[in-house]
Amino acid sequence: MKNKNILMIVFIFLSISVFGQIDRTKQPTPGPAPEIKIGDYESFQLDNGLKVFVIEDNKQPTVGVYLIEDRDPILEGEYAGYVSIAGQLMMTGTKTRTKAQIDEEIDFIGGYLYTYPSGAYVYGLKKHSEKLFELLADVVLNPIFPQEELDKLKKQTLSGLAVQKNQPGYIVQNVRKVILYGKDHPYGEIQTEETITKITVDKCKEFYNTYFSPNISLVAIVGDITKDEAKDLMQKYFGNWQKRDVPKLDYKKVKAPLVRKVCIVDRPNSVQSSIRVCQPVDLLIGSEDVIKADVMNEILGGGLFSARLISNIREDKGFSYGAYSSLAADKLVGHFTASCETSNETTDSTITEFLTEMKRIRDEKVTDNELQTIKNFMNGSFARSLEQSETIANFALTIERYNLPKDYYKNYLKNLEAVTIDDVHQMANKYLNPNKVYVVVVGKAEEIADNLKQFSVSGKIDYYDIYGEKVDISLKPVPEGVTVETVLDKYINAIGGKEKMLSVEDVTIKMTAETQGMKITITNYSKIDNKALILVDIGGMGTIKTSFDGIAGKMSGMGQEKIFSGAELEYYNIKNRFDILFEYEKYGVKNELLGIENVSGVDAYKVVTTYPGDFKETVYFNCDTGLKIKEITSESEVKYDDYQEVNGIKYPHKISQQMGQMVIDLSVESVETNKGLDDSLFKVE
Repeated sequence: MKNKNILMIVFIFLSISVFGQIDRTKQPTPGPAPEIKIGDYESFQLDNGLKVFVIEDNKQPTVGVYLIEDRDPILEGEYAGYVSIAGQLMMTGTKTRTKAQIDEEIDFIGGYLYTYPSGAYVYGLKKHSEKLFELLADVVLNPIFPQEELDKLKKQTLSGLAVQKNQPGYIVQNVRKVILYGKDHPYGEIQTEETITKITVDKCKEFYNTYFSPNISLVAIVGDITKDEAKDLMQKYFGNWQKRDVPKLDYKKVKAPLVRKVCIVDRPNSVQSSIRVCQPVDLLIGSEDVIKADVMNEILGGGLFSARLISNIREDKGFSYGAYSSLAADKLVGHFTASCETSNETTDSTITEFLTEMKRIRDEKVTDNELQTIKNFMNGSFARSLEQSETIANFALTIERYNLPKDYYKNYLKNLEAVTIDDVHQMANKYLNPNKVYVVVVGKAEEIADNLKQFSVSGKIDYYDIYGEKVDISLKPVPEGVTVETVLDKYINAIGGKEKMLSVEDVTIKMTAETQGMKITITNYSKIDNKALILVDIGGMGTIKTSFDGIAGKMSGMGQEKIFSGAELEYYNIKNRFDILFEYEKYGVKNELLGIENVSGVDAYKVVTTYPGDFKETVYFNCDTGLKIKEITSESEVKYDDYQEVNGIKYPHKISQQMGQMVIDLSVESVETNKGLDDSLFKVE
């Protein structure tokens, strides 16, 4: 114990002596780039042209096999999405196995197998190598593309699209792609319900028979396996794979806009904006600029909190939880994208900061501290990636695919350390131009558009729908003699007339929907004198109850409770009245006809209704039929369709309600009127 204490005192003394000699006002001089020892790989080629790379790693008794088709990107056109689906279908059935048999065999050996549009991957224990190669070869060489499996994948994809098309982040990414590359470029295509529906088994087989071939394939084998073992297995299972001529595909050169442009997708009920500031860049994989450009982008908007965008927009201004940028090299054309989500009120201010930081990194050289911090981060990230043998496999495949120098990755840290402040300045001026970018925003145009015109050189804004198609949101003038009163009268007559409507004393409507695998049942009871009850049964998980008894209002369920009060209660008490359509002025409600807008291909009168307390609704009435087809509030967007007559009055039987990123498509099961509902049903307790 005495010796331990003495050693501790000596250690502390030496520590104080050493630290006392450090000048903490100066940043330590970086040492030389460490020598990176990257495991070598061996390679061979089969007679059919299949190139194989073997990375022996016997730390664990496992083997992984990666197969990649080195082909050009495919323009899918009216079948956009078929390449992805064809890739998934490859493992759903072969000439010798059903999907169930494939799943059972890979599960039995504790392995993992999947296919994708440009290849396949299998992984498992060394002792099951024979079975792993057999299964991989079967799904790659003998797929049959079963119709029933295609139908399942299409249904799953369509279900996903239905959810995604209401997510601002997904919309802005889709529109960004179309604007950057154009729909006649493979990087600018997007999947839609229409393109997915068109996909057939024959189209999937056409893709496979055209683009899957050993002479454009690369295989990386990683794990506890020797070159000789790998060669025997590859020859046995892939040696008879017949090669074919695979077409080369060329596409037009993508160029940045001549001047800065602003593009908006209008989401009327959005409370925040999704922003992308982007431009295509001529940065190809393997370019000598890639590492230097990566350093520049990391300083501007990489993942560290010290990056300029997040320091400015999140830490300093508080406009967003995160603001980032990416600068991606590519085989055809690279891209720069800066992104964040922010409130409607700070949308223009956030874009200003994006452009300011892009200009600043071009005009002012970065500091020594910024440069060294990012180098250290990238150095560590690269070193950590080497802990995975799969990284070495990826290196081998990348070197072969893009004809990189054999020592490209071995020299990575040396080349990273060689990046200078002047290099960063040069990269910023070469690849960033805030005056030639697209500013793409998904948000509430009514609140953000005017303030975004300043960023467009022309002073104009281009509007797009969620599929990247240009739309004209300008309102057409209403015909002479059409007023808000005539529009509302036409609606009243279209659904049955004033006399029929006033004869109704109570209504019971039952609706159902299915979302995220849950069945939702909604029963809506309403009665004259401003009484309403809404019961929402969420898939057996519980019921949410909302009641109005003509005076008070309350929502309860799922352990929560809300009492309506003040202006909100007054709003619902007016909205629930049966006679509201005939007595707007009596209740202090104002209507304004703004013009004619195209809604899903239909001309509709746009009417803004303002309730006491400044609650606003935007309501659209079909110009031809007079029926209400859409209603927007600050909280939701509701679409009405399939009007059917019940006891002389037309009710919509299909209702689609969007709240935030969730969309519920309701089907009306029944409508009953004048059942004599008792007032006790609506009691607020």
